[in-house]
Amino acid sequence: MKKEYLLLLASTAFLGVACKQQPSSENKRTVFLDLSGRDTTVKPGDDFFQYANGTWMKNTKIPDDQSGWGSFYTLYEDNQKNLRSILDEISKKENAKGSLEQKVADFYFSGMDTTTIDKAGYDPIKPLLAKVDAVKSYKELLQLLASGYKEGNGAMLAFYIGPDDKNSTKNRVQFYQTGLGLPNRDYYFNNDEETKKTRAAYLTYITKLFTLTGTDSVTGKKNADEILKLETEIAKSHSTPVELRDPIKNYHKLPVAEFVKLTPDLDTKTLLAEMGIKEDTLLVGQPKYYQALNNLVKSQPLDSWKKKVRFMMISKHANELSKPFEQARFDFYGKVLNGQKVQEDRWKRITAATDGGLGELLGQLYVKQYFKPEAKERMLKLVDNLQKVYKSRIEKLDWMSAETKQKAIAKLEAFTKKIGYPDKWKNYDDVSIERNSYYVNNLSLAKHEYNEQLKKLSKPVDKTEWGMTPPTVNAYYNPSFNEIVFPAGILQFPFFDNNADDAINYGAIGAVIGHEMTHGFDDQGRQYDKDGNLKDWWTASDAEKFNAKTKMVVNQYNGFTVLNDMHVNGELTLGENIADIGGLAIAFEAFKLTEQGKGTDKIDGYTPDQRFFLSYAQVWRIKDRDESMRTRIQTDPHSPEHFRVNGPLSHMTEFYNAFGVKPGDKMYKPEAERVKIW
Repeated sequence: MKKEYLLLLASTAFLGVACKQQPSSENKRTVFLDLSGRDTTVKPGDDFFQYANGTWMKNTKIPDDQSGWGSFYTLYEDNQKNLRSILDEISKKENAKGSLEQKVADFYFSGMDTTTIDKAGYDPIKPLLAKVDAVKSYKELLQLLASGYKEGNGAMLAFYIGPDDKNSTKNRVQFYQTGLGLPNRDYYFNNDEETKKTRAAYLTYITKLFTLTGTDSVTGKKNADEILKLETEIAKSHSTPVELRDPIKNYHKLPVAEFVKLTPDLDTKTLLAEMGIKEDTLLVGQPKYYQALNNLVKSQPLDSWKKKVRFMMISKHANELSKPFEQARFDFYGKVLNGQKVQEDRWKRITAATDGGLGELLGQLYVKQYFKPEAKERMLKLVDNLQKVYKSRIEKLDWMSAETKQKAIAKLEAFTKKIGYPDKWKNYDDVSIERNSYYVNNLSLAKHEYNEQLKKLSKPVDKTEWGMTPPTVNAYYNPSFNEIVFPAGILQFPFFDNNADDAINYGAIGAVIGHEMTHGFDDQGRQYDKDGNLKDWWTASDAEKFNAKTKMVVNQYNGFTVLNDMHVNGELTLGENIADIGGLAIAFEAFKLTEQGKGTDKIDGYTPDQRFFLSYAQVWRIKDRDESMRTRIQTDPHSPEHFRVNGPLSHMTEFYNAFGVKPGDKMYKPEAERVKIW
């Protein structure tokens, strides 16, 4: 499923977090801006992010177990405690076998039972490794990897099942590129000092996993060199992160017979049968990868392939094995790539794993305790308000034709709005969870997910399905469903508070709503029609004008740098930057329709407009480690937070008026250079 997220940090900390309970009526929050975090020696018009957050940035120390710190991180910390309280409470009870409470509690218990896990060492995966060792040909290896998907151990043939981009009512098998252990292809070819250090650390990680399973260090190093060499060959076939953003170039509808001809040495027909896929047509996002795999399985030594697969399986399951394996994986993916000095406490990691694997079971317990109906009602009102403003803005666009405007408004009004949690919960009846094997429990979840995917092939697209769990602090737009989704977890301070004035809520959650709406009309989302189909509904002239405006955005963000000389990739981050610019403008206009927005009464010494912009800046108060920032710049489609604040604001005349920004100020842009797309 293709989704555009509000936030996608390199750290895995935010893949699933719960909502912090709102203060009680006796202890309502009354202060919504942290004025002590400002740096008032900085002019707002020179660097608004620093003005709003500079003192906090200077004085804040990132905890050793984190890759960064700030609003999302502190929220994560508090929220994990709430999830833990749920898990601890149900773990003390006698839960009926097969009940959601039993499955959630026992999965959590099995992950926390480090005595049993450490005693087992890597015994759980020995049968899997033995199967790899027994392979006698590349065809046997491919069949092992294909059949492994049904057991939670597949590899090299990555796919999911979801709506056909050009027929959103039809589910199809969709293959995509895979096979790399480093974040993307650039890590194999860039020769700057930091990337070379990363590759060296990756070799150390591979060597460590081999030695932990009985291989001597010299042989382990030799194996690592072979694996990196093989992955470098694979990486040559991979599309870049920017190339992956083009939905047209990544849409290849192939009859199975044609895919078989394209990859004759893969024996694709047999592999599909091993995977339980009985289809006559596939979508293949990046055919170059599968053509390369077809060539490499024969041209590269079988022994090298077996070493790679052995490493992949150990690495994949490292977090389910004893402490040395888990530590080795953290040392590379946590320390090297994200700069964490120590791991988070185990209870946090297992809580996140429980939400990740059993999210709509844990989510049911969560919403009963923490999600309040009035939050959903207020959120729906906010969404409706912004939708009306968006429609009005489309109608007033001076660069778009009436014909395209009509279709744009039809798409906007067709948005499905999902707030809080699903109306229909997922079924986990085929998941068996025991208290004594964390590894086996994870395999059960993987089998469930795989079977859930396969079942989609015999059914119409289910547009009630959610792509996030209810406790998640994030939001997304899904072009195939033409939906905006706001899980319960994000409906809390600093994004949302029922007791806050409108300036705070519209500057925070209002900008989030506007951001997700704008994703429906960014450089990717605009290519999908109101029914979620990849279809050109624009006039040629309108598309040309849109692209001219987005080029201005690309150029601006290309000019932003971090860590002295690393440039933001304006093409990689284009969709998110468009959503930030449009979303903030829409939220501000909606705010101006409120009573506070129409007035001038100051709170904390700031006008309503100033509070709106400060609220927005406060949401993006985040400080990253250098390692995490390097990884983000190369992989994350979101710009660093500093530029998520200053970039959009530099295009808003309303911001200039609120803080007296004038020519000569560093953020000032002449009217002709201010981007106004939506």
